[in-house]
Amino acid sequence: MTETVTNWAGNITYTADELHRPETLDALRRLVAERTLVRVLGSGHSFNEIAEPGPGGTLLSLAALPAAVDVDPAARTVRVGGGVRYAELARALHGHGLALPNMASLPHISVAGSVATGTHGSGVTNGSLASAVREVELVTADGTVLTLGRDDERFGGAVTSLGALGVVTSLTLDLEPAYEVEQHVFTELPLAGLDAETLETVLSAAYSVSLFTDWRDPGFRQVWLKHRAGRPLPGFPWAVPAKVKMHPVPGMPAVNCTEQFGVPGPWHERLPHFRADFMPSSGVELQSEYLMAREHALDALHALDAIRATVAPVLQTCEVRTVAADAQWLSPSYGRDTVAVHFTWVEDTAAVLPVVRRVEEALAGFAARPHWGKVFTTPAPTLRELYPRLGDFRALVGELDPEGKFTNAFVRDVLNG
Repeated sequence: MTETVTNWAGNITYTADELHRPETLDALRRLVAERTLVRVLGSGHSFNEIAEPGPGGTLLSLAALPAAVDVDPAARTVRVGGGVRYAELARALHGHGLALPNMASLPHISVAGSVATGTHGSGVTNGSLASAVREVELVTADGTVLTLGRDDERFGGAVTSLGALGVVTSLTLDLEPAYEVEQHVFTELPLAGLDAETLETVLSAAYSVSLFTDWRDPGFRQVWLKHRAGRPLPGFPWAVPAKVKMHPVPGMPAVNCTEQFGVPGPWHERLPHFRADFMPSSGVELQSEYLMAREHALDALHALDAIRATVAPVLQTCEVRTVAADAQWLSPSYGRDTVAVHFTWVEDTAAVLPVVRRVEEALAGFAARPHWGKVFTTPAPTLRELYPRLGDFRALVGELDPEGKFTNAFVRDVLNG
């Protein structure tokens, strides 16, 4: 490797012997076939060693491949290249009058990397980003191009795959007609007095709902409702409308955030929290996230409230979202409607890790699945208990990559412990 490469946050420095940015599919296939250990670096927005090939390994970036965005308006699908980011994709789709059903809070992340790690947006009827994928094309260990669609029995393991099956060179996604979204922000939603039914009503109050807290006091400092324009907007009597534009992190300027105060705008300029033409921060943070069955939402929030004195000193903000169940074997939302609790920590690994462990202890009774791309300490045996199709995924890895070319230490821990 002739250059030092880190992830977005700078807490991981990759130790691969080589970094390659192939410019063609044929060049990528040759590289994969010739190398012994390969991992792919997406937008670098993972906070752990999921992309780390290790000494002797090869790190691949797909950023130099053609940024293909091939839209089929009649079929309402798009074939998108493995290096394309959501902001680029969204602009192209909107130009065709089409849209994705949902987006994550950041539009700066790569499509392939996002779905490979189970990344999501919010909304009780919205699945993870992987739910939109109808076909995945990948280069396998011998350089062969393999395409798997929803009619293939292996498809459930092929999209949220942790990069363990091969190099994803394209994805085909389902689309829908473009739509507009209004974003309404409220402040000071108390946790006290919320029963399970009321919390469910709050989380269902718009197309996409996010609750934010710094855990310095009980309850939520902000509620972000992303409402699809043209649909009735239910009342929100539990909190008061914000009088100024808000940023999810208290004290941060809201200039980088998407438009608020109910101003209608294109889906891709409202569903993310942050504008595509600005980075929301310099990466001076760490992140963790835990996903549980939504029926446990209230109990999980009270469990976190009980340890807020431990959490708050190293926390920038905590976001609560929902995700509909999906069928991806390694998706944190596999088989269950989900509540997701996301933590944006300060950039201090030594101070954050003990708190992460304390959070995991508090959530232990709720079968909390950590986000694959974030900081977590959940032991491998526990992870395996949380995924009923992990054995099927292990068999699929054995079929497509019998020598473990794409299996790094992170993936080995997941598969074998």
